[in-house]
Amino acid sequence: MLPKDPMLAVLIAVPAVILTCQASAWAVRRLGQPAVIGEILAGILLGPSLLGWLAPDLQHWLLPPAVLPITSSLGNLGLLVFLFLVGFELDLGSLRGHSRTAAAVSQAGILVPLALGCALAWAMYPTLAPAHTGRTAFVLFIGTALSITAFPVLARILSDRGLATTQLGALAMACAAASDAIAWCLLAGVVALCAAGSPVSALTTLALAAAVTAALVALRPGLLRLLQRAERASDELVMVTVFVGMCLTAYVTDRIGVHPLFGAFLFGAVTPRGLPALERCTARLRAVAVPILLPLFFVDTGLHTDFARLAAGPSLWLWTLAVLGAAVAGKWGSATLAARLTGCAWRPAAALGVLMNCRGLTELVVLNIGRQLGVIGTDLFSILVLMALLTTAATTPLLNLLTRGGTELARETSGGRPATPAREAAGARP
Repeated sequence: MLPKDPMLAVLIAVPAVILTCQASAWAVRRLGQPAVIGEILAGILLGPSLLGWLAPDLQHWLLPPAVLPITSSLGNLGLLVFLFLVGFELDLGSLRGHSRTAAAVSQAGILVPLALGCALAWAMYPTLAPAHTGRTAFVLFIGTALSITAFPVLARILSDRGLATTQLGALAMACAAASDAIAWCLLAGVVALCAAGSPVSALTTLALAAAVTAALVALRPGLLRLLQRAERASDELVMVTVFVGMCLTAYVTDRIGVHPLFGAFLFGAVTPRGLPALERCTARLRAVAVPILLPLFFVDTGLHTDFARLAAGPSLWLWTLAVLGAAVAGKWGSATLAARLTGCAWRPAAALGVLMNCRGLTELVVLNIGRQLGVIGTDLFSILVLMALLTTAATTPLLNLLTRGGTELARETSGGRPATPAREAAGARP
């Protein structure tokens, strides 16, 4: 029996989702996997892939249609905060001292999977593209989706493995930071094309996005002074300033035709660093958004993922293998070769490639943008979610095979020279 008041149903659904994600995250951490794997699995298990298949009535009671718009909105709010934090923690200064290798690896790790993804998307367009989707938008979106690296998950894996302060860790963070910046610019262009419908309108949207970016950069000193004044008053006022700025920037980017998540990421990237009150406020935002609101995003993803559909015929499994092969070869293969050509030994080069192949939550964000825009349908969405899950799950065990210890790996990464404390400090921030 469903509660008549949707709010009462929310009071059942939200705790159930949060507890399921926490339990699943705990279970996969025991297996040596990052928590995001368990959270993604929890969302999938609550969707039609398992609970909706085994007990559809229970799923309907737990997540009734009246509740889904509310949980989806809460999950998207958590996602806005998460993307703000990703932008805030994106440290392009880590490129210093690693510029040659980082530039080569990040460019190869974007261009090669982009090319492979576009070629694959061109072939799958007649079969898997929604009827109303243009070929150009579809091809560019799939290429961009295969180019993603999960910067936050990568940082957590390096921290858990004790590699964050090694040369490999610093180099991986530098490459991921550069790749993230390039990938979000590509995604903004693709979203503009999908939303605008014509190249001229897309160029207009991109020009407006560039203007918004320039305006935020120009206003950065003023934002710093505003935050300093707020800091003298209270931490709560700093929190209000940051949250309002994030929401308004997200609204502006949505109005000009770019996804609001891009606005949250952009505001995080231009927010000044170094203020103690701001660091405390971002920690509080993370403490609420990640364990409380993000699980609702995972379950929203899971409700639109149906792995049972992949069993409908061998063709979908063949497309799944093709997507997985293009993703791994494009990201792991290109990053490994680029690192090797710039002087890394084979083992740390391969480890760097493995880290760049990690897609995690960032990939789910991109895929949900594509689903909301109608660029990809349920079958392809499920295939790409499976690819994201497998490439993320493979990161830790493959890294274990390739690493024998942070110090030794640091020597190999730096061409046989031990890393000095100053050089190890570069990129130490997870």
